[in-house]
Amino acid sequence: MRPRVLGGEQSFECRERLVAVVRGGGELHHTGEALGVAGSDRREVGWHLLQPRRLYSGTNEEGVAMPWPAAELHVHIEGTIESEFLVAAARRNDVALPTYDPAELTARYVFADLQSFLDVHYSNLAVLRTERDFHDLALGYLTRAAAGGVRRAEMFFDPQTHINNGVPIEAVFAGLGSALAEGRETLGISADLIMCFLRDLGGDAAEEMLRAALPFREQFIGVGLDSTEIGYPPSLFTKAYAMAEVEGLHRVAHAGEEADPSYVWEALDLLKVERVDHGNRAMEDVDLVARLRDERIALTVCPLSNIALKTAPPALRDHPLPRMMEAGLLVTVSSDDPTYFGGYVDDNFAAIEAELGFSQQQLATLAHNSFEASFLPETEKARLRAEVDAYLVRSR
Repeated sequence: MRPRVLGGEQSFECRERLVAVVRGGGELHHTGEALGVAGSDRREVGWHLLQPRRLYSGTNEEGVAMPWPAAELHVHIEGTIESEFLVAAARRNDVALPTYDPAELTARYVFADLQSFLDVHYSNLAVLRTERDFHDLALGYLTRAAAGGVRRAEMFFDPQTHINNGVPIEAVFAGLGSALAEGRETLGISADLIMCFLRDLGGDAAEEMLRAALPFREQFIGVGLDSTEIGYPPSLFTKAYAMAEVEGLHRVAHAGEEADPSYVWEALDLLKVERVDHGNRAMEDVDLVARLRDERIALTVCPLSNIALKTAPPALRDHPLPRMMEAGLLVTVSSDDPTYFGGYVDDNFAAIEAELGFSQQQLATLAHNSFEASFLPETEKARLRAEVDAYLVRSR
């Protein structure tokens, strides 16, 4: 039975209500302070914020307000671990937390920079111990993403973190893989995995990780590079990316989020990436901007993340996204780590529409770009771009 999401309207600024996603049937009931689950299977999959439906400017064919159809190309599955899920998994797996109050845990999510976020983020991941944990986490994200208009998700995951926490790699792949299969069947959402290397563990560890993952080669489509950026340039990972290219894997990398444009150059020239994740600081180098534009290399931009981590001006209205589009860059919008940064991909679309004054045509361009930059077959990209066109017509 298809999971059901409890609907309702709310403002962009106030998103405290939660939605519970349950497996095996049953109904969801709002009980005021909490959501209860009726039905024979009461096992939680995850807890996710309700989307701000009344902000959507387009509709479906029945006239119901809907979010923009889009591909999410920059989301870390571990960064979708909502506080309610964190508490449930910690109790189930006997993992200590600083507090078991979800509101208090969420209140900690104020960051001075990328590293201060990573410190909290990695400590939270100790609760993920079993195949079930990874399945439930991923299915929770896919359910929320589908409700937010996502038709295609290319999701990052960090197996080195989990292996270092004593979790067998088999459990990681089994849990994530079963969730992707269930999401396709029950939600109609297309999703694949991109395995990321942790920069601060170095190039040798990346090569070792790739070799360990190759028995599961059919379960991921590419490799990425994330975690602490400054001090760990792409050049350290040249061999790991060459190995990935031989295996026919797609190649992406975080670059130019905090570090200077040289990191983007290295990602292009040494790692031969097909997309650059973040890439905001590429705007400081006119020659680099020209190359990205001419070669149609996508930048997966995450506006709310940039504000939260202070990698962009503090006011969203001053974000470089409009300048990127004016420069002719193939830019997309994603959520990064939505639990920590204020919203999912539809929240990012709503925010830039409100704060940057984006027109419906500009939002449509971003949605188009997301499918163009995806690793889907061309026929599927064309079908989804046509869906964006139909949405644009209904939004006018």
